[in-house]
Amino acid sequence: MTDSRQMTLVLGGTGRTGSVVARKLIERGLGARTAARHDADVLFDWDDPATHARALEGVDRVYLVTPVMRVRYAGLVSDFLDLAAGTGVRHVTYLSTYGSDQAPPEVDIRAVELDLARRGDFTHSILRPAWVMQNFIDEHLPVIEGAITVPAGAGAEAFVDAADIAAVAVQTLVDPDAHAGAQYAPAGPQALTVGDVADIIADVTGGPVTHHDVDAEAWIRGAIAAGFVPADYAVMLRWLTGTISSGHGSRPNDDIEKVTGRPPITFGDFARRNARAWTVGAAK
Repeated sequence: MTDSRQMTLVLGGTGRTGSVVARKLIERGLGARTAARHDADVLFDWDDPATHARALEGVDRVYLVTPVMRVRYAGLVSDFLDLAAGTGVRHVTYLSTYGSDQAPPEVDIRAVELDLARRGDFTHSILRPAWVMQNFIDEHLPVIEGAITVPAGAGAEAFVDAADIAAVAVQTLVDPDAHAGAQYAPAGPQALTVGDVADIIADVTGGPVTHHDVDAEAWIRGAIAAGFVPADYAVMLRWLTGTISSGHGSRPNDDIEKVTGRPPITFGDFARRNARAWTVGAAK
């Protein structure tokens, strides 16, 4: 990449990976502009194209995070990528999902990947991470009254730290030419059941923690009723949890070490670093 601007637009710039990507890019000497609906460098709203053009001014690479809690967005993203190509973007790194080629047709994850592959105006890299460890310290899969409630059965997943996903993303953005067309699946070093995760958290906090393997449809109905997800997002939750419970969850690989030069963070290390999240607060 020869463009001297070296400015990355980081969509989802206040999120779990985006905030780290922006910080690490700046530490590496590149410009980074965070974009989100609130508390970012620039306002970015997927449903307001006027914000897209302003966010892309002077940008030559993009960390692409698609709309959250939605399943249909390929058209919005395609229009944004058209605009990005027209304003001089040279590289896009897309935060996809592990097993995206197996996603239900009602979900646009794979459609965005295929859109990127068809384009010749800029290079791209695709990240397909496993479930992030941070799910267990926020509202996604919290420990409530000593239990993690999620329909995962005895299936295992190579849970990955968001910091490791960000580290891979940063490498693709710092040196796009070296990662042009690459597809990485950042994953943790161990395939763990949710029961294993509960045991690790219990060891770290000194209190009992168990996995409550609730019925999947009841869990999904509860998430919708509570307003946590819109009704059409049920297909996504069904796919994600069903992949793990059926024994087809992510597995460890060497992508993180291959790209960053260091091994991925273990869940034990993550748990020790975040122990306070499970020991402070009335709900935990």
